[in-house]
Amino acid sequence: MTDSPNDVTPDRLCKADALPPSDQHAQQYVAVRNAHETELLEDYVELIADLLEHQGEARATDIAARMGVSQATVSKTVTRLKALGLVSSKPYRSLFLTEKGEAMAVMSHQRHAIVLQFLRALGVSDRTARIDAEGMEHHVSQETLDIMQRFTREQERRGS
Repeated sequence: MTDSPNDVTPDRLCKADALPPSDQHAQQYVAVRNAHETELLEDYVELIADLLEHQGEARATDIAARMGVSQATVSKTVTRLKALGLVSSKPYRSLFLTEKGEAMAVMSHQRHAIVLQFLRALGVSDRTARIDAEGMEHHVSQETLDIMQRFTREQERRGS
């Protein structure tokens, strides 16, 4: 019987994997907290950019429908995005990205594309890759993104 990737159990990890040095362990948790802090903002800004590009406008009703949340939730988050200088709006008009918001959207799109292409290169189905990429894009370091991108390019070259 062969081992599958799902056979990884805590007893198969080395001691250093299970409990790294305190400073490294703390750094891991700080990175996750920081990612969680910006995750929602990046998702909203990315979606607003997509709506502007593909529909010509980004209305709160469209955001609510695509995020699967209420319009009240969108309104609360948009208020936060405005306070952070990421979006602007005018009465009776859709939302617009500020220069700062556009920069965040570009960065978020790039991260998302790298993770999505990497998962597809591993053989993950498109549906699952899209779902997984949506969460993973916020939690990977630039070093990991660079390696994912290099791996994907190598896979594409081999397939050509």
